[in-house]
Amino acid sequence: MGLVENRKRHSISAMVTSCFPICVMALAACVLHAGAIDTFIAAVYEHAVILPNRTETPVSQDDALMLMNKNLDILEKAIKLAAEKGAKIIVTPEDGIYGWAFTRETIYPYLEDIPDPQVNWIPCTEPSRFGRAPVQTRLSCLARKNSIYVVANMGDKKECDANDSKCPPDGRYQYNTDVVFDSEGKLVARYHKYNLFLTEVQFNFPEDPSYVTFDTPFGKFGIFTCFDILYYDPAVVLVDKFQVDSILFLTGWMNTLPLLSAVPFHSSWARGMRINVLAANLHNTSMHMTGSGIYAPEAVKVYYYDMETESGQLLLSELKSRPRISSNYPTVVDWSAYAKSVKPSISDQPSFPGILFFDEFTFIELTKDVGNYTVCQKDLCCHLSYKMSEKRTDEVYVLGAFDGLHTVEGGYYLQICTLLKCQTTDLKTCGTPIGSAFTKFEALSLSGTFHTSYVFPQLTLSGTQLASEQHYEVLSDGRLESSGVPLPVLVMALCGRVYEKDPPPLTRTG
Repeated sequence: MGLVENRKRHSISAMVTSCFPICVMALAACVLHAGAIDTFIAAVYEHAVILPNRTETPVSQDDALMLMNKNLDILEKAIKLAAEKGAKIIVTPEDGIYGWAFTRETIYPYLEDIPDPQVNWIPCTEPSRFGRAPVQTRLSCLARKNSIYVVANMGDKKECDANDSKCPPDGRYQYNTDVVFDSEGKLVARYHKYNLFLTEVQFNFPEDPSYVTFDTPFGKFGIFTCFDILYYDPAVVLVDKFQVDSILFLTGWMNTLPLLSAVPFHSSWARGMRINVLAANLHNTSMHMTGSGIYAPEAVKVYYYDMETESGQLLLSELKSRPRISSNYPTVVDWSAYAKSVKPSISDQPSFPGILFFDEFTFIELTKDVGNYTVCQKDLCCHLSYKMSEKRTDEVYVLGAFDGLHTVEGGYYLQICTLLKCQTTDLKTCGTPIGSAFTKFEALSLSGTFHTSYVFPQLTLSGTQLASEQHYEVLSDGRLESSGVPLPVLVMALCGRVYEKDPPPLTRTG
């Protein structure tokens, strides 16, 4: 038994067992009231998946199952430990059972036929009802034996024939699929990932988005996968139209600083959408994959970000079952109210272009230790007021604006206001990823003239740590503010998504 260092692992409180480090956020007892649980303990597991050997020739089903069982052995220990700690549900990552980097042919031995949950099936007690299903059976038994909801990602296969004009040449559809088994081991949810990443050539796009929800004594849940979080369907629809209480988010997220690192972005989505998010990421430092967390609408409960080790991590925290009815549920924010009411600051500093994740931002340098700046691009104007503890000569900060269509690794329309540190004192490096910062800001206020109600606020400190909620706030007029404690800011951002300006989706037959 040892103690995990808080600053290195970025968890709120933590302890270690011989198998699994555990981050725990002051767990309180769950309360049963009127047939429902007011709070519940949630768990997510960041998994260092055991990968198959790369091959262009498909392995046998037995060899595929052998590899999957090695990963399931690890997940079994995490599931058992989470249940012992009182967790009602555990989320594991995308690709957590067999890894990634397959072709359409080499993934096939790993796939199972996953039926519609309406068939009312407990694989643990009826393992052969729908044919060969060893992975579903094992997941079902893990849920049943430990009395916990188990959420996992695997591959689904569906045969088709010539009567289906969109049937692939090999006669089957293959889907990146999330499954949920309840505490009795029953299959209660099946979700086919709608927004595939460009490298997922082994899977088919579903023709239409599905909005998968399920009810529990501790709230209503929705589920989606990785790249889905960047789009309206199904992510926003689940929250806005289906009114779920919590989102289950399975991901294999490759961190992309400064704005798309897993923990800052996923926690900002929870804050912007005012929803519980249980985010489980893969752990693979060579692929820059790390960053899992449990996020409430009003606060980050617990998170993990570690590029130094190769071990998995189990996170646990208490959440409100129905956050919308809680007394501290965040109010609706008018993200442009303040910015539209103020007169833009006029500066003698010229703006300049810079590239951030392939997008051309308009930047302006912060040349003094105290200031008010405005920078605009198209219809978006970003306002920043700030005070530094000291203006360092070896670090440069800029205020940036972007209003346009992002077109690399997917197409989606963004409006972004950001304060960020440049990689060096050369302004040409502004927007290039950097992980550390020493300049401390005593006060910050960032706002923008957004043309969307979907804005995601983040404040990331040196080392990709999250600022504590006690050190910043989101005001109802759209200002993101920090004051009181000097903070080594890496990036402060308001990331807006203008979904109605997204391009039409790609053909969904591939």
